[in-house]
Amino acid sequence: MSSLLSWASVLGTGILELWAAIPLGFALKLHPVMTAFLSSLGSIASAIVVIFFGSSLRNWLVRRFQSKSGGRGGTMTRIWHKYGIAGLGLLSPLITGAPLGAAIGISFSAEPRKLFLWMTIGIVFWSAVLTAAVAYGVSFTPLGGE
Repeated sequence: MSSLLSWASVLGTGILELWAAIPLGFALKLHPVMTAFLSSLGSIASAIVVIFFGSSLRNWLVRRFQSKSGGRGGTMTRIWHKYGIAGLGLLSPLITGAPLGAAIGISFSAEPRKLFLWMTIGIVFWSAVLTAAVAYGVSFTPLGGE
C-alpha cells in the first residue's frame, strides 16, 4: 500500500474514531509520530465540522448517540457540570469520540472557540498517549523474527 493511501486511511479513520485510527496506523506500518499526527488531524477536522458548520449534523449525532453518552443525565453531563468546557474537551475524545463530544458540547451551549481549543488539546493529548501506549506496549514483530 502506498504511503499516501496509508496516510489517507489513517486520516479518514481519525475523522470517524481516534481509537481506530491509531491501531490502523501501526498496522499499516506508519511511524508512530505520523500515526499520532494523522489521527489527531482527522479528529480535529471532524470537531471543526461539527462545532462550526454542522448544526443539522450536531442534532443528528446527539439524537443518534444519546444512549452511548448516557443522555442528558449521563457521563458527559456529569463531566460538564463538574469540570466545564475544559473537562468535556479533554475527556470526550476518549469517551465518545471527537464528533459526538463536539456535538454534546454545543448542545450544552459551550462557546464554540473555547470548545474547539479544549477539544484540540484533548485530541492531541489522547493521540499522544494512545500512540505511545501502542508503540511501547505492543510488538508487531512476527514470532521468531527480529
